[in-house]
Amino acid sequence: MSTSQCAVVDAPADTDTSPRFPFAGLLALACAGFVTILTEVLPAGLLPQMAAGLGIRPAWVGQLVTVYALGSLLAAIPLVVATRAWPRRRLLLLAIAGFLVANTLTALSPLYWLTLCARLVAGVSAGLLWALLAGFASRLVPPAQQGRAIAVAMVGTPLALSLGIPAGTQLGELLGWRWTFGLMTLLSLGLLVWARLALPELPGERSQGAPRLRAVIALPGIGQVLTVMLLYVLAHNLLYTYIAPLVALSDGALPIARALLLFGVTSMLGIWAIGALIDRWMRPLALISVALFVLAAVLFAVWPGTPAVAAAAIGIWGLAFGGVATLFQTALARRAGASADLAQSLLVTGWNLAIAGGGLLGGLLLDRVGAQSLAFAALPLLLLAGAASLPRQGWR
Repeated sequence: MSTSQCAVVDAPADTDTSPRFPFAGLLALACAGFVTILTEVLPAGLLPQMAAGLGIRPAWVGQLVTVYALGSLLAAIPLVVATRAWPRRRLLLLAIAGFLVANTLTALSPLYWLTLCARLVAGVSAGLLWALLAGFASRLVPPAQQGRAIAVAMVGTPLALSLGIPAGTQLGELLGWRWTFGLMTLLSLGLLVWARLALPELPGERSQGAPRLRAVIALPGIGQVLTVMLLYVLAHNLLYTYIAPLVALSDGALPIARALLLFGVTSMLGIWAIGALIDRWMRPLALISVALFVLAAVLFAVWPGTPAVAAAAIGIWGLAFGGVATLFQTALARRAGASADLAQSLLVTGWNLAIAGGGLLGGLLLDRVGAQSLAFAALPLLLLAGAASLPRQGWR
């Protein structure tokens, strides 16, 4: 997190005296990640209902996701720089409150432009929250447990993908999309109370002597981790954004709902494995994750029409991807030290750039070449990511 060197040294000393691993606080952080992902993706699952309710074309509902990503992309770095001296829990609660406001407006808004503004607020809140999450988790525990703590804090992401999105979509079909966002408001309100009670206040960074963004980028290993992240996540979004046409190559033998569930379940296994091993084997885990993703891309590229192979590819891909955010965030937190928040804001910005780039490149390939080309396009990106992962500097 963005703390002074004094704060970073003092925080583990406090946690060393605690006899228990801080599960309550870490699970509150995980729930924050769950709310973030669910808020981001729900419009895609509720697209027809939202289009009918707002009186717009379905394509315009898709822009609600685009505006959300744009808010995160533009806000992460400036907000973290501007709030470096703020107490960390107060800032985290402010980000959660942003989701409460945004989901309430979305549930009640009769106007598309107002809904669009609400989504922008949600995206800005997401950019801030993701920049805070890993650093906050790492400061709750001694250095030897930081990887495990970040893994627990990140478990909300695969849970949202595997359970939250299907459940939210089903609720939207049964109750209506406005009620679904209303339930998100209640979840955000409960999370505010939980986080306030379960998380300690952590000091911000003293403004004097705080390293600038350029100095953080120049720290040993930071550039390497960010490069691997950008290539890896670009390859992931190239495939995941268009997973429906990719799975459709098997002639409907593998339903998209089943494919997404398989991806979510194996992602959970991936984050469990990362959480158990990351504090000892960070670099081998990074290399294994890239290697598994390469294998999945090869299976998609060579045998796209075989349902069993497609299912195996999705399972391997989910296993590889499940804990990768934890790997990147832990590596950056360790390398950036007192400037972890700034490093995480760079990750948030790069991650959202990769989302946008994957959607753009994948759309062009899908229209001009076909779904099978997506896997072939992902392979060189993953091979470059593997090569960039080889130096030890970023994974210490």
